[in-house]
Amino acid sequence: MLRLVLIGLLLAAAHPALAQSWPARPVRWVLSQPPGSSPDIVARLVADRLTKLWDKPVVVENRPGGQNVVGALAVVKAPADGYNFYYATTAALIINAYTFKSLPYDPKKDFVPVGMIGQSPFLIAANPQAGFNSIGDLVAYARANPDKLSVATEGPKTFSGMMAAMFASTAGVKMVAVPYSGVQPGILDTISGRTQLTVQAVAATMAHLQRNALRPLAVTSGKRVPGLEQVPTLSETFPGFEYVGWHAVVAPQGTPADVIRRFGADLAGVIRDPDLVKRLFDLGIIADPGTPEQLGAYLDAEHVRWAKLAKDTGVVPE
Repeated sequence: MLRLVLIGLLLAAAHPALAQSWPARPVRWVLSQPPGSSPDIVARLVADRLTKLWDKPVVVENRPGGQNVVGALAVVKAPADGYNFYYATTAALIINAYTFKSLPYDPKKDFVPVGMIGQSPFLIAANPQAGFNSIGDLVAYARANPDKLSVATEGPKTFSGMMAAMFASTAGVKMVAVPYSGVQPGILDTISGRTQLTVQAVAATMAHLQRNALRPLAVTSGKRVPGLEQVPTLSETFPGFEYVGWHAVVAPQGTPADVIRRFGADLAGVIRDPDLVKRLFDLGIIADPGTPEQLGAYLDAEHVRWAKLAKDTGVVPE
């Protein structure tokens, strides 16, 4: 018994040493999006800052495919040794839980929260020639003309598709959702007039908004977006409508707690750097650093929010 107690004390004493000596080798950071995508750009910006801080490479590994399943599964199957992490987005950890009948990973149980990077608000935007100057104009027209408006999204079970469906349900209107295999094709078709509306991340639409090729009508976040202060939130018209995309870091279940705390603290530190805050803002990401515990509570709330959204919009898992 005495021998077991001594071993336990030695192990406990070793934990701070683990956090102090970590990382001793390159850190692998997997993301589910391809090179050049918004998450990829953000991940590499943050990874570069962490590489300089730790004096060890943070290697960004792109594993796109399967609606984020490929990348998420790669991390779940990786050793929980403190050197494998996942650059998570809303789709992989939240949306997939309500759109897939079965997943090869459990979004709630297979990952441990490390920290939030930032939020990515979405936007309802219109072709300027459609004649809508406000969300009120859009709702009035759509109610008087069911199924006369078409809205470009990335598909019914993506963030943009579910936002379009939730908006239509909340506003009591019927619109034709047109799915696209990517973000820009849908945006370009709205600009050309093939569709009248699009629902996309602010980051994806900003350049088009700046040249007045699209007219912003409302954002999906609970607060107005910096740089688009003149654009109201949907919650101003429909109280409680508050959905944003986000970027965060999680680790495979079983990763040492001291490593999680160290990574979380260092991540929050680099995210608070004013230069990085500005660079993220220019990419349409609102920096939102925090602790692992805060991210965990946020993910719990997101599951409640998206479970309701899936039910309200009639999403059938497949």
